[in-house]
Amino acid sequence: MSVPHSRILGTGHYVPERVLTNQELEAKVDTSDEWIVSRTGIRERHIAAEGEATSDMASEAAKRALAAAGIEATDLDLIIVATVTPDMPLPSTACFVQSKIGARRDCPSFDIAAACAGFIYGLDLADKFVRTGAAKYVLVVGVELLSRVMNWDDRTTCVLFGDGAGAAIVGASDGERGLLSTHIYADGGFTQSLQIPGGGSVEPATASSVAQGRHTVHMIGKDIFKAAVKNLSAASKAALEQNDLTTDDVDWVVPHQANLRILGGVSERVGIPMSRFYLNLERYGNTSSASIPIALDEGVRAGEIKPGQTVLVCALGGGVAWGSAVMRF
Repeated sequence: MSVPHSRILGTGHYVPERVLTNQELEAKVDTSDEWIVSRTGIRERHIAAEGEATSDMASEAAKRALAAAGIEATDLDLIIVATVTPDMPLPSTACFVQSKIGARRDCPSFDIAAACAGFIYGLDLADKFVRTGAAKYVLVVGVELLSRVMNWDDRTTCVLFGDGAGAAIVGASDGERGLLSTHIYADGGFTQSLQIPGGGSVEPATASSVAQGRHTVHMIGKDIFKAAVKNLSAASKAALEQNDLTTDDVDWVVPHQANLRILGGVSERVGIPMSRFYLNLERYGNTSSASIPIALDEGVRAGEIKPGQTVLVCALGGGVAWGSAVMRF
């Protein structure tokens, strides 16, 4: 039996202890704190410890989300992990998470790779599973360990990214609260603009490819900037229009925490002031698929994002893949 809509029942997040500041990066590459802050808004980011895996971070965030939702791991009917930095190509990181959190050994678990839009893609899937009655409780995790795929000599990328995980438990709504709609998109015309070219079937790993840095993030920043402002704005407007909401109805925008200039452009185009954007990128940098659930959880635990408020989320990443969702939290 279908339900009117699903909702987020609990959130959790985890970031590693190690903090890498802009001042430390000044000693590694030709950059400065002033340059990084003025162009991105980022002041520091968290870096995973040696031996810490993507599934370790995901599992910690998942456990906190389960506790917040008041359910056990054995109650889960589905685990979705959004990541482009899995523990290994095979098996899925979600299977490692299933084991580490103590979920049922028959609980279906899989990864999705939609880069920074991964958490919204995961929400879209979870919503559909819950709406159709195929699942009662779905764990959605956005997690990235990007420090291991950085070229630390490339100042255009290494200053941007950080490691972390965020998670949400999605279940049936018992009232007006819940996901009102989700919207996901992709444009393969931008595949060259943000990618890790090495390590797949096109460029299998070799000593030469590793030495050439082909297994690290490559980005054409101007392409991503333009695509992000345009598509995030359009997706946000689509979400509001589908639900007959005005910008005044939105209490919080919780965007992908990529770049302060991008978010300023989205704010201007959509018509929602930056004072209603929940931001934490100055402390975490761009954590890709983890950024929205980390920010959601921080906002909830700080008492700023409250039950009944209308929350708009939006993200864009490599692919390019992007999306939005609006919920009555």
